[in-house]
Amino acid sequence: MVAEHKEVILLIEDEPQMRRFIRLVLQGQGYDVTEAGTGEEGLREAALRNPDVILLDLGLPDMDGLDVTKRLREWSNIPIIVISARDKEMDKVSALDEGADDYLIKPFGSGELLARIRVAMRHRAIQRSGQRESVIIAGDLKIDLSKRQVFIGGDEVHLTPIEYKLLSLLAGNAGKVLTHSHLLKEVWGPSYAHQTQYLRVYMTQLRHKLEADPARPRFLINEPGIGYRFKPDIEK
Repeated sequence: MVAEHKEVILLIEDEPQMRRFIRLVLQGQGYDVTEAGTGEEGLREAALRNPDVILLDLGLPDMDGLDVTKRLREWSNIPIIVISARDKEMDKVSALDEGADDYLIKPFGSGELLARIRVAMRHRAIQRSGQRESVIIAGDLKIDLSKRQVFIGGDEVHLTPIEYKLLSLLAGNAGKVLTHSHLLKEVWGPSYAHQTQYLRVYMTQLRHKLEADPARPRFLINEPGIGYRFKPDIEK
């Protein structure tokens, strides 16, 4: 009889109470949890276990979590979800720009944590398959990346080249927060990294074309001061 494979989550966190809370939540969902109390220990465990997702605190006793992220990104694309009490926009942007996939502010609920992990697992599965999803569906929104077509409720929506490039970049990283600077560099080019007004204009245009209520978007979510996230159904 073949043993059932369990997805491995590496938790790098120095607070015993927080570690216990997260461990119980994850084990209750069938995940295999590996723990580390320092950055160096976390880096060793990441290399040894090759986890499916890493949960990373920034305030570690031996090194900053941002440095852990930098070192991990030198050799690995394992999804990293930062879990931190630091709630300043600058900290979030720095973590995401260094390569983190997501950012949760402490305290957070188990439901929110598990939803973010599901998204990260989905990205990991796509990475391992070596394939990019050709069709992305969220509610009544369908994005066919292979045909460069977008539909709402079966009706095709016509986007400008910039609108489509922005949407496909967000949808191709569904669930992941993409910073303003990242979106601007990828869509408009490196010299536009600080021209956030371009993003505001085009995101407004996209929402009016794709969202039933542009003022209360379901798919194109603003992360104030940080960037945007395309919300897939898997986050529910």
